[in-house]
Amino acid sequence: MGADEIRKYISYLAVAKHVSASTQNQALQAILFLYKEILKVDVGWIYNIERVQKVKHIPVVFSREEVRRIFSNLSGTYLIICGIMYGAGLRLSECLRLRIKDIDFEYKEIIVHDGKGEKDRRSLLPLSLIPSLKDQISTVKKIHSEDVISGSGCVLLPYALKEKYPNAERELMWQYLFPSDKFVADQSRKISFRQHIHESSVQKVLRTAVKKAGVLKPGSPHSLRHSFATHLLESGYDIRTVQELLGHKDVRTTMIYTHVLNKGGFGVRSPLD
Repeated sequence: MGADEIRKYISYLAVAKHVSASTQNQALQAILFLYKEILKVDVGWIYNIERVQKVKHIPVVFSREEVRRIFSNLSGTYLIICGIMYGAGLRLSECLRLRIKDIDFEYKEIIVHDGKGEKDRRSLLPLSLIPSLKDQISTVKKIHSEDVISGSGCVLLPYALKEKYPNAERELMWQYLFPSDKFVADQSRKISFRQHIHESSVQKVLRTAVKKAGVLKPGSPHSLRHSFATHLLESGYDIRTVQELLGHKDVRTTMIYTHVLNKGGFGVRSPLD
C-alpha cells in the first residue's frame, strides 16, 4: 500500500467515521511515521485528503464561586499548582516546568521560559500564594539537600546549558519547584535525575475536586487558565494586558474570553426578563 491507500483511509476517517480534526491528523502522522521510520519507504506528500473542519469550541470557564468551591477540595502542592494556573494564567505544562529561580518575590513576578511557541514571558505572582510558595521552596531545599547527600541532586537542564554551566544541574535555583518523588535514570552517565510532577497527577486531582465541589462542567486544568483571563476582563483590565499575561501572539486569540464578561450571554438583556 502507498500514498493512494493512505489518502483513502485518512479521508474515510473524516467522511465515514466522523472523527475530530485532531484525531484525523494524529492518524496521518502516525502512518507517515510508520512508513518513514519503520518501513523506510518514502510515500511523499499525500494530496487531496478530505479534511475535517476544525471547530472552535467556547472555553469552559469556572465562576469565581465555583473556583472557591473547587479550591476548598484541594490541599498541599496541588492547591499551589492550581493556584498558579488560576492566579497567573499559566498552562499546566508551564506551571510544572517552573524552577525555583523563576519565582521573583521582589518584583512579584513569575517568569515563564519556553512557553508555547518557545517564547518567554512574565506573569504576575499572586500575593496570596507567596507564603505557600516560600514553604514549597523550603521543602524543595530539604529534598535537594538529602538528594545531594545520597549522591544525586541533579536535574535536567534545557538546551545545552549542561555544557555551558557544568555544575548548574546540582544548584538549588535550577531545581523544579514541584519535584516528583520519582527519579529518571541516565544510563550513560550512571546518575539519576529528579523530574517534576507528572501532568496526569494534577489532572486526576483536579477532576476529583471539581466533582466534589458539585461543579457540573467538563473542567480541566486549562479551565483555570480560561477562568483567569475571563475574570481579569470582567474586572475591567484591558484585553492587551490580558494578552501579554497569557502569552498570546494575536489579540484575536484572547478575544474568545469576551464571551461572558460579567453579564452572561452577549451582554444583552433577554425580553423574557
